[in-house]
Amino acid sequence: MTDLWPDVRPDAARRLMAAAVAAFGERGYHATTTRDIATAAGMSPAALYVHFPSKAAVLSAISRSGHEKALAMVTSAAAGPGTAADRMRVLVAEFVAWHARRHQVARIVQYELTALPQPDYDLVVDLRRRTDSVVRSLIEEGVASGAFRTPDLRSASRAVLSLGIDVARWYTPDSKPDPESLGAEYADLVLAMLGAR
Repeated sequence: MTDLWPDVRPDAARRLMAAAVAAFGERGYHATTTRDIATAAGMSPAALYVHFPSKAAVLSAISRSGHEKALAMVTSAAAGPGTAADRMRVLVAEFVAWHARRHQVARIVQYELTALPQPDYDLVVDLRRRTDSVVRSLIEEGVASGAFRTPDLRSASRAVLSLGIDVARWYTPDSKPDPESLGAEYADLVLAMLGAR
């Protein structure tokens, strides 16, 4: 799981983030202690404070990273080649597959927002707004070109993102279909919802 944060240095910080994901996933954020995180990473509790000033700082790093990845993913798909419908298909397929493949991280990133300190919460809310704006702009482009028939851009963009986000709530390693197939199925559902021609 440490491969989720290739830019985080040193390796010990990545290990702590991965351990925090496992601990938050098992116990929930509030029931997890810094000792739980450090022990799961094979370190002493004091070692955590070398890299993060608090448990909240670890959660913030995980959440910020996850939301930055989501924004980059949807921005890349929306700017790709093809029609608005082609790009929406790619966007939804990738977004859903990521939430399935990385369901444990995604669950924490998407559902532990209220535990973030206010400045970190504000930063994540801004990333979420920007992600929504990219999706809404793509839907708006599709409506303008006649590719989509949707009456409410805001509701449509929220629905598109909510479908992907919710996958993290229920997906497990034993779930069927596999993440890529699920992404393709959800892409079909979204295009139907948008009234794609």
